[in-house]
Amino acid sequence: MKAADFRSLFKFHFTRNREIWEQCVTKLTLKQFKEKNVYSVGSVRNQCVHILNVDERWFSGLRGDKVPGWYLTSRYKEFDMVRRKWDRVETYMREYLEGLTDDMLEAEFEPRFKTWQVLYHVLNHGTDHRAQLLAALHAVGGLTFAQDYFFFAAGMPIKVHAAKTSLSGRENRAKAKLLKDQGSPRHGGSRSGQMGRPGGR
Repeated sequence: MKAADFRSLFKFHFTRNREIWEQCVTKLTLKQFKEKNVYSVGSVRNQCVHILNVDERWFSGLRGDKVPGWYLTSRYKEFDMVRRKWDRVETYMREYLEGLTDDMLEAEFEPRFKTWQVLYHVLNHGTDHRAQLLAALHAVGGLTFAQDYFFFAAGMPIKVHAAKTSLSGRENRAKAKLLKDQGSPRHGGSRSGQMGRPGGR
């Protein structure tokens, strides 16, 4: 791969990050933004801070600057605090990418790990955590969309959609009654829970 290829891939990275922020994250309430999630780094807020933090750490290393520590997510109490920091990190990354050359890609970042591999790792990490962020958005009832690279490369706009609402208490009770009835002898079912299949798995 060449430097121009990485600039193109990071354009995807920056674009998807901003689309998720503008089209999904900012539509949340502050409570939803910080709502706890037991998976990975946690809440929607935590996912956003983690992505920008990891990006800054790796690019600081690439630029030869002091590598920042791990951010305490609880310090980012408002949407604007996250957005301002994310904007600064993106600008910092773009400055490095503008000066990136093909020869630089083959330089060793550390033994057995070259610059192009660092860049690839950052891109892969971003895709991974955007997926986790989208799942966290869904969990709090937020908007989501498919982040596929193909759609971006093909110039296809994102299609934002709402999370499916959970069943109401009344609907849940009706569903439970239906399942119970389907498993009873008078309906031809089995107590194994397999409708009409006494010996089913």
